[in-house]
Amino acid sequence: MGQKINPIAFRLETTKKSPEWQSSWFASPGKYKELLLEDKKIRDYLQKRLYSAGIISIRIERSAKKLKIILSVSRPGLVIGRGGKELESIKSEITKLVKTKSSGKLNIDIQVEEFKYSDLSAKLVAEKIAYQLTKRLPYRRVVLSAMEKSMASGAKGIKIILGGRINGAEISRREKFSQGTIPLSTIKSIVDYYQCPALTRSGYIGVKVYLCLG
Repeated sequence: MGQKINPIAFRLETTKKSPEWQSSWFASPGKYKELLLEDKKIRDYLQKRLYSAGIISIRIERSAKKLKIILSVSRPGLVIGRGGKELESIKSEITKLVKTKSSGKLNIDIQVEEFKYSDLSAKLVAEKIAYQLTKRLPYRRVVLSAMEKSMASGAKGIKIILGGRINGAEISRREKFSQGTIPLSTIKSIVDYYQCPALTRSGYIGVKVYLCLG
């Protein structure tokens, strides 16, 4: 069962070290869909605007008149900017996204947290592999290099799955690479997971990364 569902959702709220909820707020049934759509707009905007900053996670917390966004990034300097100008620009853009009649005036607070170990984030590892595949680098060298860096950084195990027309082959296939231990059926194990596509000349190649952190 552990290989059929999202490993993060499978372990959510089971142990204190499990991944946190990405949204934390309460709303009435009539307003729930509006706030959910706002969260989606905010996440899409931040992922596009701060892609070069290496976003790990975006957590959103709401209260009556306050919207708190906690960004975990590998390069916080690109988010804050010189003198905080970039952060103020992001706040003004988010204000335009959430400005509706029902929401009224919101106090937007953005906190930036630094994630020092980029090789221990499944999201950054997957995005790096996808980017290198689009640059037509040898897929085997790219994957093995990413696995070695993650294991050297302290990961207990890593599994990478590629699917599609790998290396420009006429017939699509799936290839698996693994190192260390990945206990997907053990709920107490901390497993980070992310998947993203790589658009190559031959078509899309799917990239899945499983990281066991302990």
